[in-house]
Amino acid sequence: MDTLRYEAPGSVDEAVALLAGADGSRVLAGGTDLLVQLRAGMISPSVVVDIKKIPELTSISEKDGVFTVGAAVPGAELSEHAALCKAWPGVVEGMDLVGSTQIQGRASLGGNLCNASPAADSVPAMIAARAVCIIAGPNGKREAPVEDVAVGPGKTSLAKGEFVVSIRLPKRPPHSGDAYLRFIPRTEMDIAVVGAGVSLTLDDSGTCTDARVSLGAVAARALIVDDAAKALIGTKVDDAALEALGAACSAAAKPITDKRGTIEFRTKVSGVMARRAAAIALERARSN
Repeated sequence: MDTLRYEAPGSVDEAVALLAGADGSRVLAGGTDLLVQLRAGMISPSVVVDIKKIPELTSISEKDGVFTVGAAVPGAELSEHAALCKAWPGVVEGMDLVGSTQIQGRASLGGNLCNASPAADSVPAMIAARAVCIIAGPNGKREAPVEDVAVGPGKTSLAKGEFVVSIRLPKRPPHSGDAYLRFIPRTEMDIAVVGAGVSLTLDDSGTCTDARVSLGAVAARALIVDDAAKALIGTKVDDAALEALGAACSAAAKPITDKRGTIEFRTKVSGVMARRAAAIALERARSN
């Protein structure tokens, strides 16, 4: 068996050089997915590049209302960051549902995104937030919307030598709120059957002026449901608007049947979870 090499660079440039210079390299952020896959023999990279010694990968910063979260910041730190929790509670909720307390000490937004599971809890919330990834690679840094990173189960759009450095969450207008909910068979520590992230903004009269809705676990990657957002915009987010949002989400869902749920069940639950998440986002927007 080939020897697995471990590297822990101290800068983004060093990490890019290591990733670009090896065949089958993998990034180690928290490792909560990567180590399981290694031990199960699902992957066999030649080098693992640990990014936790790069300062910008492990920090949270805020400037003029814009938050930048390093790709290796553990979920536990997000939950303890008061300003981030206030601005983007839905994003924090999504990450907070990933694993146990022990896992939260390691698992990161960047890792959850780049593992590219269709059921990743943090991804619909980040998509609803219009989060943007800062990606480093051999040609320098570039930006990409979160929804463009995963292209299918276990597959990303990242080129050889590229990795996600950080995730940027935009400044929130007044009267804005977001929320993430999922359905799971157990009470905790399970994989989403359906996940729903909703972010919306109200004007001073309480009319919705902007919205974004994303579903997880009901397609090969997280979906943006434009028709669900359109159902809210221009309304007071009343019962009729929420019903229309739910119908749009059920129509957009393209799930499979597996041990966690049937196509029919997931299709119905997509609408239910989206309505409930939108109602929570609405209450938060009214109080901001």
